[in-house]
Amino acid sequence: MKIAAIEITQHQLPLDPPFNPSWSSKPRRKFDATVVRVRTDEGIEGFGSGDYMLGFAGHEHLFVGQDPLRLERHNRAISHISMHYGRCWPLDLALWDLAGKIAGQPCWKLLGGLSDRVACYASTGTLRPGKELAAHARRVLARGFKAMKIRFREGNWREGVKALEAVRKAVGGKLELMVDCNQGWRFPWDTGSPWTYKDALACGRELERLKVYWMEEPLHRADRAGMRALREALDVRIAGGELNREMSELRDVIQEGCLDVVQPDVVSVGGITGLLKVAHMAAANGIDFTPHAWGNGIGLLANAHLKAGASDGSYLEFPWDPPEWTIERRDFLIEEPADVDKNGDLVLGPAPGLGFELDEKMLKKTRVDGRVVRSNN
Repeated sequence: MKIAAIEITQHQLPLDPPFNPSWSSKPRRKFDATVVRVRTDEGIEGFGSGDYMLGFAGHEHLFVGQDPLRLERHNRAISHISMHYGRCWPLDLALWDLAGKIAGQPCWKLLGGLSDRVACYASTGTLRPGKELAAHARRVLARGFKAMKIRFREGNWREGVKALEAVRKAVGGKLELMVDCNQGWRFPWDTGSPWTYKDALACGRELERLKVYWMEEPLHRADRAGMRALREALDVRIAGGELNREMSELRDVIQEGCLDVVQPDVVSVGGITGLLKVAHMAAANGIDFTPHAWGNGIGLLANAHLKAGASDGSYLEFPWDPPEWTIERRDFLIEEPADVDKNGDLVLGPAPGLGFELDEKMLKKTRVDGRVVRSNN
């Protein structure tokens, strides 16, 4: 069996009303998504999604005509492309989906088979005043989640603490609460400086008082010494690593003891193949592995299969912030949105591969570009 074709299409879902993410000064008026299809000469297809696949054009010959199950070989080629160009990891996801379908097994089994489900935390994306955030926390609790992550404004963490106090008063100890400080990275148009160590330390002491489960990205992603110092100074867990570009960065933050919780995303670095190694490395160093998953449903499911199959740490991120961010918006690419059960668990089940089907009608409606490369054989 050989890879016969790779198809890459771009899609765009208009957002009306727009979504106002806490991590950007600009409202999001559209939701962009890339779909990668890998087809074999026997007609089996695997699907992935994530970044734009910038720089992949011209490298298709490295994969077309190859055995699709040479996953480590393919991952190395993708890593070289991604070093020179963009994040081309959606191809790794598509290859794993394809491998599962060839084997007739769900990816979580192929990745270790530890479990077929993963506990999720409701990940908010917008900024709300305390009263509104407390009401949302009650909805999260009623929906079955055991944990929720809230966001702090870039320049004023004290306002975030006030909102957090309102949430803690509303739900008591019924929800584990995480706080994302969003200091690890910025969009190109947001040029402000990240927090200093002293800022993060003062905020962290307030989060300790409110019994926060983890403090996410309190410093710039390159400030490993600062993160290590925070980890030593505070009881609250320090989390980070969601958009690191290189596997070596993840190795360093783990080996240097910078984090309690490492959060890489398969669509951003390493793919499933690479982050399986990171999950094992984290476990060997007593660090929680829980991927970032704020993207579309395909990326969420890929991260879920990896975590369920290979890691038994804490919660997986589950973007859920209605009415601003619904699972219908998030998962517009696929027929059945990924959703949690009454216990707040995402159950993956026995379907082969990553366990989803593309919504071809919606893909046709939202398509804005595309290309197909086929074998010359």
